[in-house]
Amino acid sequence: MGHIICIASLKGGVGKTTTAVNLSAAFASGGEKTLLIDCDPQGSATTGVGFNKQKLTKTLYDALSGKVLIEDTVLDTHLEHLKAIPVHSEFFRAEMELMSKPEKENILRNLLTRFKDHYDHIIIDTPPSLSLVSINAMTAADFLLIPLQCEFLAYESLIQLLQFVRLIKKKLNPDLRLAGILLTMYDMGEKTSRQIAKNARSHLKNAVFRTVIPRSVQLREASSVGRPILLLDPESVGAQSYFKLAEEIMARRAKDENHKKDSYLSFPGH
Repeated sequence: MGHIICIASLKGGVGKTTTAVNLSAAFASGGEKTLLIDCDPQGSATTGVGFNKQKLTKTLYDALSGKVLIEDTVLDTHLEHLKAIPVHSEFFRAEMELMSKPEKENILRNLLTRFKDHYDHIIIDTPPSLSLVSINAMTAADFLLIPLQCEFLAYESLIQLLQFVRLIKKKLNPDLRLAGILLTMYDMGEKTSRQIAKNARSHLKNAVFRTVIPRSVQLREASSVGRPILLLDPESVGAQSYFKLAEEIMARRAKDENHKKDSYLSFPGH
């Protein structure tokens, strides 16, 4: 049975969607059956894997509103083992429409239940907000991955998110665990980046992935042309970082499944 990983941050521009797209691609390139779900009304993950939002006919919004089966929204991408469920501009209406539905926090989880047998990984990209869509994503997920930008102001939003997630865990999804906190936009030559990385590892210990994602022009360019970085420049530092992240997550998963130790983590301060 596959695992659902929700990628979340309360701060925009931290590499959340970049991570969703490129981690999904890294899994898929290794032969893992992967589904990327775009839950962000901006639709950046949708364009990040090459879809023209204006030409989409069936999207996540249609599945959440009950107009189509969720299976009918799944599209092929440029990678053989990577599928995606896209969104386009009307997805902003999902928030309002979900409010009036029974079990409104569990709608996405109910839709994805039967999908878990068909994929090794389901990656959900979320909006940078504490919205009902975000709650649905966290309630549906097995694990949460939190990008932490290497700047001092990022800690405040991380603390707020962790407080919110503990509430989700208590009220809606007691099985939700932390996949890890991912340092993003790291610049080895920048004192601030080094200090943030040091502080994060000191205070958050093993919750922080060993892998870090560098500040990278290639990663930005890949997003702008609608391709994962590994399809454009697989030898680049950015691409290699996401390969390493995928390997690190897979290693934790293997240890967890073999019961060698509890390789996934509780939320800091829990």
